[in-house]
Amino acid sequence: MLKSVGVILRSRTTVLLPRAMSVYNPHFMDPVFRKEDQQVLRETGEAAKRAHVRVKPALNNETCSVFYDPKVAKFTNYIMKGGQKQLARELLTKCFENIKRSQLERYNLASPEEKDNIVTNPVEIFHNAVENCRPLLQLTSIKRGGQRYQVPIPVTEKTSYFLAMKWILEAAREKERTVHLPEKLAWELIDAAAYQGRVIKRKQDLHKQCEANRAYAHYRWS
Repeated sequence: MLKSVGVILRSRTTVLLPRAMSVYNPHFMDPVFRKEDQQVLRETGEAAKRAHVRVKPALNNETCSVFYDPKVAKFTNYIMKGGQKQLARELLTKCFENIKRSQLERYNLASPEEKDNIVTNPVEIFHNAVENCRPLLQLTSIKRGGQRYQVPIPVTEKTSYFLAMKWILEAAREKERTVHLPEKLAWELIDAAAYQGRVIKRKQDLHKQCEANRAYAHYRWS
């Protein structure tokens, strides 16, 4: 009897996909919590269409504050290890402080003509660094005729931001261990914002490899 019950239980066991385990159905829309985005929805008339549509609640770290930056929040998650988000926030804040001090020193020592080209806002430097490090292409392995080829394919916007932030963090962590992470990360962001440094070279090397393998680009569709 017990054996037959065990067989029945094993036969009824199902594997749930990640989408099936979600709390919200796919027809639930993502929340619009920033005031600027809400204003755009009102001007375009999308707000009236969303009035009777079910919307997911915003996450606990998403806010309409002017100090909230989605890319900075995402970069904080990439810095975080072991769920220590408070520590990741403190490290990034110290990194921005080091950037501010370094840029102010350059600003005070520069001539009046050069001061207009020096950016002292660390958040703006962070955005410029990430934009400069974003790759346009990447290589993927495709098997054709028993042989694998490195085929260049375009990178999506989400993947390009992920790769840029990942490369900046890896370049900072590969530096000498006697220097703390905020200082190393500040150096990498300042170099990348000026279109210099190891991360920019890594992106250019990837583009050169994609250009060298352009003859295999048609394997992407075949």
